[in-house]
Amino acid sequence: MFLHVLGSLVHRNPSFWIWLGQVESRTLAEEMRPLAVRQPIYICGLARAGSTFLHEAVASHPQVATHRMKDYPMLFTPYWWRQASAKMRPLPPRQRLHQDGVMITHNSPDALEEMLWMAFFPRCHDPSISNLLGPEERHPVFEDFYDRHIRKLLLAEGAMRYAAKANYHVARLPYLVRLYPDARFLIPVRAPASHLASLLRQQRWLARGQRDHPRALAYMRWSGHFEFGRDRRPMHLGDDEKVRRILSAWAVGDEVCGWAMYWDMVYDYLARLLEANAQVRHAALIVHYETLRSAPHETLRALFAHCALADAEALVERQAAAIRSPTSDENAFSAEEWAVIRKETADTARRWGYRY
Repeated sequence: MFLHVLGSLVHRNPSFWIWLGQVESRTLAEEMRPLAVRQPIYICGLARAGSTFLHEAVASHPQVATHRMKDYPMLFTPYWWRQASAKMRPLPPRQRLHQDGVMITHNSPDALEEMLWMAFFPRCHDPSISNLLGPEERHPVFEDFYDRHIRKLLLAEGAMRYAAKANYHVARLPYLVRLYPDARFLIPVRAPASHLASLLRQQRWLARGQRDHPRALAYMRWSGHFEFGRDRRPMHLGDDEKVRRILSAWAVGDEVCGWAMYWDMVYDYLARLLEANAQVRHAALIVHYETLRSAPHETLRALFAHCALADAEALVERQAAAIRSPTSDENAFSAEEWAVIRKETADTARRWGYRY
């Protein structure tokens, strides 16, 4: 109950929390002065492609700071909140809201950065307008706040590097690489049928859970998660007609077609962006879900190398041992649904190395 009330206060008063974050930054100016944001690491793609595992792997490195479960909802003053909460008794491990077998604690990495973007860009999840942020965009107040926020997190964790899982950064990669030309991007991708089966399961579970537990819906809204549930919103990546078709399919209950079109839209956009933008392409490492599971050691070594995180072999061994076998999806779809998936995704899937 207390966390729900506090989350509501933060969500409903963004201007106050931005101001308080700025006060915190001024107070810590001297301590922050030696710190710089170098090679920030961003994990982004479509949900259920392995982004949570990639985030946990990167955040396990001792040089890396990230947002954690304990930071919600006090994200805007990360240094003060870390100090204030340092003596709080940790809760025992529990399964996360997704009910997918992933166990979390208050110290687990969490995708909370979106709260900052929502405070400064209140329509950034509005599917009726383009959500794209390009390199030409200039938002000096946000950019100053964001840079200082990251440096405060580095100070709080005694770290040198920052990492964030933020799937909505799919729409912001050129903007981020303008802010941080040495940024590193990790883009997870998964074969369409397997990916869609996982997305469908998650949507059913969270929509049902949010109906029975309205606070779960509020938490997802306030923390910036619109991937699933009763307030599901697709990213708008510049094509009004594609978004309209996706929303129309979901509105009439055609989940398979809606998700297939969404998968195609997201990964078609990313494929075209990587082809056209050399700076984003240089910053990005594509991590195939299937390769991560079939060759975890090699994939994790490539990941840490791409992120320029040294002395990671012990982490490779530990993280590789934690990889679970994926759920079989061979019988998840009818013949008619398979035909829809092929029709909507085949061309884009081939660009990512997948064949039907």
